[in-house]
Amino acid sequence: MNKAILTIVVSVLLGAAAGAGSAWGIVSLLPARHASDAELIADFYRTESAVHVSPHGLRKMMDKGDDSFVLVDLRSAEEYALGHVTGAVSIPAYKDKDTSAYDEVDRITEAFAALPKEKDVIVYCYSIPCMTGRKVGKMLAERGIFVKHLGIGWNEWKHDWTGWNHEHEWKLTKAADYITIGPDPGTPKANPASKACPIDGDMGC
Repeated sequence: MNKAILTIVVSVLLGAAAGAGSAWGIVSLLPARHASDAELIADFYRTESAVHVSPHGLRKMMDKGDDSFVLVDLRSAEEYALGHVTGAVSIPAYKDKDTSAYDEVDRITEAFAALPKEKDVIVYCYSIPCMTGRKVGKMLAERGIFVKHLGIGWNEWKHDWTGWNHEHEWKLTKAADYITIGPDPGTPKANPASKACPIDGDMGC
């Protein structure tokens, strides 16, 4: 190659590299945009409202015979048979009370995919801090299936009834009326003594 032409080519390449470096330097110096506190707070409550379901609100829905949702118990089949929230179906994420079944992704995903598409699916596991519902929810979301999460678990539903129900309702309801023993889901019974929530929608009880 002619020496003059070679010199021109090298100069062009070096110039392009220098220009790209300068452009990258300019981009890297631009300040990153951080969400404001107001945006973070708004996102937090949007997420909370979209994902979490009030147990008190759920109990009210059961009292009214509302069947717009499917409740799913994620504990082992053995534990489910010993007692579960009335109306809940069993899709175990545990093989037994001590052994998780998180590796059975296909089985769990297929079971959730078979649930009615027109209904909200609400999951619960052992207790409020239990991570099973969150892990299963993440697993399903990554596969295009989206579920909601009951704000309490089985332990609170059975053993802490007065902890999350309103005080004036303690004599009107009792946990045993909302628990079914055996392998079948059971059917929630209407409770005429239970008054409807005064506010409907996302701000309801």
